[in-house]
Amino acid sequence: MTLTELRYIVAVAQKKHFGQAAQACFVSQPTLSIAIKKLEQELDVKLFERSSKNEIRITDIGQKIIQQAQKVLRETQVINEISQQGNDPLSGTFKLGAIYTIGPYLLPDLIPGLTKNAPDLTLIIEENFTASLSQALKQGELDAIVISYPFDEPGIETFPLYEEPFVVAVHSQHEWVNKNQVKINELVGQDLMLLGAGHCFRDQVLKACPKCMAESNELTRTLEGSSLETIRHMVAAGTGITVLPCTSMMNSQHNSELIKIKTFSKPQPSRTVALAWRKHYPRKEAIQLIIENIQQCGLPGTLSIK
Repeated sequence: MTLTELRYIVAVAQKKHFGQAAQACFVSQPTLSIAIKKLEQELDVKLFERSSKNEIRITDIGQKIIQQAQKVLRETQVINEISQQGNDPLSGTFKLGAIYTIGPYLLPDLIPGLTKNAPDLTLIIEENFTASLSQALKQGELDAIVISYPFDEPGIETFPLYEEPFVVAVHSQHEWVNKNQVKINELVGQDLMLLGAGHCFRDQVLKACPKCMAESNELTRTLEGSSLETIRHMVAAGTGITVLPCTSMMNSQHNSELIKIKTFSKPQPSRTVALAWRKHYPRKEAIQLIIENIQQCGLPGTLSIK
């Protein structure tokens, strides 16, 4: 039994596909399949059931073994992290994840400060959904992730970084163009465009205004963009209105004459952005560096958390 074989079975469990698992492990599918078959023979168990349609089901005993394999791989990652701490915790590679609605607007301000304060730290960045980032963090594939609350996972610590209000983006010819502020319930009945399922920002907007999609017309439901930038361009085209985190508009010059930004009246909907990392992650100095540099960004429109 080798760590490589354990990585292979975990990859198959995650991808539910041998070919995709092989790609994720950077090996050929025959190499991965032979290694897994060898492990099954050694353990005298069947880990996966394969169908003629390439469907894969994890056996009951396979599920237990894969869970243990994940623990072993996490502990192996800890050994690597401890060895890194024994050198310089602010050198080497640091893998930072961020959700799609935070990364593009935080990183341009964060990276220059990190480069200056930790020139020997190589930053690797991944953008993804909260669920995917959380899984990668637990498995040691990421060192820390920038997410928004609510976020409560066992074995994970979090630190609140800043509060970010939401704003409304409308076309320059929209009926609200002369309004000073918008009430949250005024979104009901509007052609409101939101991110698709899986984005926590969508869930936060719907929590603030539960009826804004339930009572919307067909246009609202069918014009959900894949990114905030796409939706903003649709607002500029006059397709509808949207709700955005305020940082997404702070440095934007695109379509500035076609889009008008309106604030919400109190209580103003917002989100709390936070950093998350494993509780026993040994490079605490690196975590503190990330926290301090994000706080020093002073992103316009955001509120510091004391």
